[in-house]
Amino acid sequence: MPPSALDRLASLHIDYPMLFELQNAAAERVSHCGVLEFIAEEGMIYMPYWMMENLLLQEGDFVRVKNVTLPKGTYVKLQPHTKDFLDISNPKAILETTLRNFSCLTTGDSIMVAYNNKKYYIDIIETKPSNAISIIETDCEVDFAPPLDYKEPEKPVASVPKGKAQAEGEELPAEEPKFNAFTGVARRLDGRPLKNPAPPVSSSGLKDRTSGTSNGAGQSSASSSSSQSTNRQSQGKLVFGSNANRNQEAQKDTPKETKQEPPKKEEPKFQPFSGKKYSLKG
Repeated sequence: MPPSALDRLASLHIDYPMLFELQNAAAERVSHCGVLEFIAEEGMIYMPYWMMENLLLQEGDFVRVKNVTLPKGTYVKLQPHTKDFLDISNPKAILETTLRNFSCLTTGDSIMVAYNNKKYYIDIIETKPSNAISIIETDCEVDFAPPLDYKEPEKPVASVPKGKAQAEGEELPAEEPKFNAFTGVARRLDGRPLKNPAPPVSSSGLKDRTSGTSNGAGQSSASSSSSQSTNRQSQGKLVFGSNANRNQEAQKDTPKETKQEPPKKEEPKFQPFSGKKYSLKG
């Protein structure tokens, strides 16, 4: 600020440290700051470029400067523009070091933090106990909001159970009908109607019927063959390879085997030293 401003402030009863309100009437923007030195040219003030951006000022524009007294801050919430600021090893320590160069903060402003040859811009979202606070010699709680370019990871979509899907009215794919062989309607070749039309039978029923008919056919063929063989034998004809002849031969052989044979005499077993005794003396 110019030296004339210091002379005017010294004649007034103001609070120290000196704090000022900057107002751009054309853009209706307001911010707050302190003063570094009173060595500027008359009618001019010098401020950082990021402060000119907050006030939407261009070089040579008019700005109104007013001395104010601000309460000491107790809480401030900050939001970085990019998530690169979170990659710093200890962002809170760097922020505390940077804020020592500031005398006050205003809600809605953006401050610049320089670290490791990079510039990080941070928005001031909230301040307590008022929209403009003093941060000189005060214990202020600092909170961080997610960066502006931060995106939450997408959550995996959980599969919906069948019961819930039916309750919500979702259509489930229809089950395909199983193949059933020979399920048509029987018709006669002469075109006459059937007396007792059989109902359509499923594949399982057909299997049962076929097995039943095969068993019945086997039994009937066995009985017919036995009856034919008996008829042929009754007529006095010889039938080679028939079961009846085998049965008769078995019957003829069985009595021979069942005849009881007379018990055989057992031969005497060999017994050593069973002869007469003789003496050598005579």
